[in-house]
Amino acid sequence: MKRIFPDYAYSDGPRDGCWWDETCDMPEHGALQGDMRCDVAIIGGGFTGLSAALHLAQAGASVVLLEAQRIGWGASGRNGGFCCLGGAKASDAFLDRSFGRAGRLEWHQTEKAAVALVDALITNLDLDVDRHSTGETVLAHRQSEVGRLEEEAASIVENYDVAPTFLAKDQLSAHGFAGPFHAALTTPIGFALNPRKYLRGLLRASVEAGVRVFEKSAAVEISGPVVRTSGGRVQAEKTILGTNGYSSEDVPTWMASRYMPTQSTVLVTRPLTEDEILAQGWTSDQMAYDTRRLLHYFRLLPDRRFLIGMRGGLMSSPRSEQEARSSLARDFKHMFPAWNGVDITHTWSGFVCLSRNLTPFVGPVPGSPKLLAGFGFHGNGVAMGSYAGRMLADLALGRTPDLYPAVMRKPAAQFPLGRFRRAIMPPIYAALRLNDRGF
Repeated sequence: MKRIFPDYAYSDGPRDGCWWDETCDMPEHGALQGDMRCDVAIIGGGFTGLSAALHLAQAGASVVLLEAQRIGWGASGRNGGFCCLGGAKASDAFLDRSFGRAGRLEWHQTEKAAVALVDALITNLDLDVDRHSTGETVLAHRQSEVGRLEEEAASIVENYDVAPTFLAKDQLSAHGFAGPFHAALTTPIGFALNPRKYLRGLLRASVEAGVRVFEKSAAVEISGPVVRTSGGRVQAEKTILGTNGYSSEDVPTWMASRYMPTQSTVLVTRPLTEDEILAQGWTSDQMAYDTRRLLHYFRLLPDRRFLIGMRGGLMSSPRSEQEARSSLARDFKHMFPAWNGVDITHTWSGFVCLSRNLTPFVGPVPGSPKLLAGFGFHGNGVAMGSYAGRMLADLALGRTPDLYPAVMRKPAAQFPLGRFRRAIMPPIYAALRLNDRGF
């Protein structure tokens, strides 16, 4: 496989120290050996692949799922656990120009449906995923962002048909949002969870439904109806690609330059005492993020550990990994100074997947109708990756998904510079960091 980051990015180094790995065991599955047939082959064992596998198997299809590492090894097993609205970074103005107001509203209703799907899966499969938070809260990191939140409140009503809650600066402490923030806006859609426990539940249900799962079985070639690994081959009527930011440039070749992996770093503290929580004044169970373009996202976990993540890593090496972790630790201590002495017990990183269109793509690969792909969830894969998996299952079965917005049907465009496209990101991120200044 050809990939655009150094080998270190695809090693265990960046995920070393991932807190979720310690919260529950994940059943292991052997590697593919020999040849087999099925209705649908799935490449990738994260939210997208497992959701597709489960929905296909429940519909009676025979399914083989191939995972290059272990289930949940990629972004699905190392994210912040925010099941929320999102999946695209395109503005409403861009969506209106490109797809019309109706297309924009259809996309936003799909975001809601994605959250509802995860909620239904958790309920129907009776999963304990350490769920908490009523919706998601965005916090203005400087005074100049307050007006933007007030404007956003009106668009939330139109886009999602729900009423958000706005809090002024003098109201934040009373609601448990003490910190260097100037206002808050809560949208009552979404919740937080333990992503590994959610994945484990999807895996168990998929296997019980008849899905054959193979780990350490990277797809090295897709040739017509055949997917080849180092240990065998799978012949399928349809193939689904669900590798997102951990995709390659040549499996299939159509993926080349159509995705941009960027890093997100996360840390988790030891459990905080009640006195420590009160001292800082962050007592809310809400999942939250700030208004930075390279945002921070954070939440108080049910066991009273604190999780905070940060976007923005562009390099991958042991040294750059340590620098990213140190930078996040500094921001954490700056934002929550009462916790300066609290031990940070776990830190790790993983890839967020961007598309040039700033929207996700779900559908048949152009020119290859039996090959389907879903990727580009822009850091919101818990909900949208899960929903994309169900959409891909429908498409593989010859069905039209209940919600299949034009925003997601438009094939991802290629980034400029081909395999060297990462070079366009440093100046963009430098400008974003300059814009993000201030606490």
